Amino acid sequence: MAYRYSMEILVTNRGTTLYTLLFPNPGKETVILLHGGPAAPEDLGPVIDFLAPHYQVIYFHQRGTRKSPCPADSYSMKEYVADIDSIAAHFSLQQFHLFGHSWGGLYAQIYAAQSPNRLLSAFLCSPASGTGKQWAETVLEIADFNRKKSSLPEILSLGKDAALGLLGNDEAYKEFQTQFARNCNKGYEVSNTVPVYVELLSATAINSTVKEILRYPILPRQPHPGYKITITYGDDDIYGDSPRYVRERYPTATVAIIPRSSHFQWLHNPEAFFHVLAAHFDLQVA
Repeated sequence: MAYRYSMEILVTNRGTTLYTLLFPNPGKETVILLHGGPAAPEDLGPVIDFLAPHYQVIYFHQRGTRKSPCPADSYSMKEYVADIDSIAAHFSLQQFHLFGHSWGGLYAQIYAAQSPNRLLSAFLCSPASGTGKQWAETVLEIADFNRKKSSLPEILSLGKDAALGLLGNDEAYKEFQTQFARNCNKGYEVSNTVPVYVELLSATAINSTVKEILRYPILPRQPHPGYKITITYGDDDIYGDSPRYVRERYPTATVAIIPRSSHFQWLHNPEAFFHVLAAHFDLQVA
């Protein structure tokens, strides 16, 4: 990421090394960014550029990705929660904000259910809808989205790559994620149609994490979470009806549908998206 000044730091959690970028802003509150996937680091540069003048920003590559090796191949949600705690401990953070996109939005919800007192706020951008059977429902909706957005040859390739990815083939998942990102960006004027660092993903991390998500209990309702929550979706997003689970989980959250956008809202309609992000953080921007 070639944005504003950053520091590359390796944070460890019981044998897992987390590649971390710190965008320092001394004396300011901290926002921790959670990328999607799972195990597919994203280019969140525009979000960092927007937040960094006002907050200290931390962005880390999640466990098992190429820059964050996980030798023990441990991908339980307990370990994922501990990764955030390890980063917070490394930077001496008692409380912080979370920004999570897609799977990262679900990751934020899982963390919030475990450690609500540590959160100053949560911004859930196109969050995956839930764990257990709710995750399975979400996956089927994404498959339907891909079918609608793909040509017949692309559909056949997606099916082949998904099957090979399940068998542990990294290259197949790279192709799958590339096509998925392009599907999300079809019809929108973007300079980078694949804002995902596909070369850094790991089939082992993806498959193992998905198994753990499917095993994880359904997240509880939080009608009064004690911190501010904003949820955004694009009006052409990747989901079907499953976002109702998120709305039901957080009935007091602010929910915004970003017009003329899909899954990467900060690329498709930056004016509308950053207006909502600014409102969440009470920022006065021109």
